[in-house]
Amino acid sequence: MSNTDTIRAADAVARRLYDAGCRHAFGMPGGEVLTLVDALEAAGIAFVLCKHENAAGFMAEAAWHQTGAPGILVATIGPGVLNGVNSIANAHQDRVPLIVLSGCVDAAEAETYTHQVLDQQAVLKPITKATFRLSAGAAHVIADKAVSIALEGRPGPVHIDLPISTADAQISAASPAPRAAAAATAPAGDALQCAQDWLSSSTRPVMIVGLDAMNESAGEAITAFATRFNIPVITSYKAKGLLEENHPLSLGGAGLSPRADGHLVPFIQSADLVLCVGYDPIEMRPGWRDIWDARTTRVIDITAVPNHHYMHQASLNIIADCAASLAALGAEVAPQETWTSGEISALKSSLSASFPRDEAWGPAAIIDTCQRHLPADTIATADSGAHRILLSQMWNCTAPRGLLQSSALCTMGCALPLAMGTALCAPDRTVVSFSGDAGFLMIAGELSTAAELKIKPIFVVFVDASLALIELKQRQRQLRNAAVDFGQHDFAAMGRAFGGAGHTVQTRAELETALQAAQSADTFTVIACIIERGSYDGRI
Repeated sequence: MSNTDTIRAADAVARRLYDAGCRHAFGMPGGEVLTLVDALEAAGIAFVLCKHENAAGFMAEAAWHQTGAPGILVATIGPGVLNGVNSIANAHQDRVPLIVLSGCVDAAEAETYTHQVLDQQAVLKPITKATFRLSAGAAHVIADKAVSIALEGRPGPVHIDLPISTADAQISAASPAPRAAAAATAPAGDALQCAQDWLSSSTRPVMIVGLDAMNESAGEAITAFATRFNIPVITSYKAKGLLEENHPLSLGGAGLSPRADGHLVPFIQSADLVLCVGYDPIEMRPGWRDIWDARTTRVIDITAVPNHHYMHQASLNIIADCAASLAALGAEVAPQETWTSGEISALKSSLSASFPRDEAWGPAAIIDTCQRHLPADTIATADSGAHRILLSQMWNCTAPRGLLQSSALCTMGCALPLAMGTALCAPDRTVVSFSGDAGFLMIAGELSTAAELKIKPIFVVFVDASLALIELKQRQRQLRNAAVDFGQHDFAAMGRAFGGAGHTVQTRAELETALQAAQSADTFTVIACIIERGSYDGRI
């Protein structure tokens, strides 16, 4: 490349994202981002036209889960950016490296032209790791900073505002060397010796694993460590599958189900060593606040950043890489017998009995039928609602990222776009999404995007014409029924109307037939599962 070669500033951003492994960008363009869209396409990054920026953000998250490259959300000025705020905040809380590219008018123009103009950096600053306004002279540097910041430590969203004239500005094509990724760190010295002493003397250890461990791909290290020292493993919902859930030491996911937590919390409180590995309690509900006293219980916390959440405290805090820390911790310790009275198998049995799969029909029967009749490596996505709590306890994950959801922010309407982004980036995998009927109605317009992309996810909808989880809480508080009921709609017909297949089912046999048809269909499929109101009572 000649020192005299020039490119547009927007090209500098696009090329850096391509070099980071990005191959898709998601959003809805406006006049202010046309140069950017052109630059992305020229760099080899396909622009996926979505119907709403919020859905685009979740599709971008799904692309990251499948490729390991940052997701890209493109939004035009004003309402475009504001439409994406929920998915950006979700990326911040769920630790998703999302590059948010927005159009804006030039600074001089904004002094006298106010139509759709607002301070987008000020809006996004609290829900991103960093926000930049692109300048032509620093375009290469800003692009590299955005990628590095998004991926380092706890991943998260980074925003770049692109003024119209800056995007078109000609700059040198020669870019500086990108910043090298930081090497993995591990504990040493007195902290490591203390941790090893505690491990060597523990007879009732338990491991709680979360988002940091998933983002650091620590599953193999966790499996090896847990197996070697016979330590049972509890995961957050988003970290399900880091230890394969058929493993005898896997106790599944935790955090949202009072039914499951009634078994898991007392078990943790009976432990003599709690080893938190990349565990971020942002996924947990109040019942997990201060479930141990770090002054009397030995708790080791291995995290990517210091604890500022105060949901719990630890006796020993280690700011380091999860896998490297486990390797160091286990290097000089001889395994010994743990949980010698059969407590682990007893707990697994009681958890299984708490979520029976043998009902004739209902939400548990739907989940069980789908798991039985879809391939073992199926990737599932879950919307927020009562079905998600049940699904996260019952759905068996054989690998990380086998069940995708909005775990920290718990936003509705995420399952369908997460499934679409997954199907686009993992075309050889079966993908199924689980939505309540209210969440599905929020996002149904994206079915047209699924048809346009020619992808084939299976969209399962739990149809009870109610905000089931909110209605259940309403009844538990003995409040009047209000603002939770709506009409029962023909979701299968919606699927067909947008160019897909559609089935309405009310039995296991009908659902099995619909799943078989969906796996051989040449388009997406909507399966509307009709269930009775109150079907989740006593189950979650």
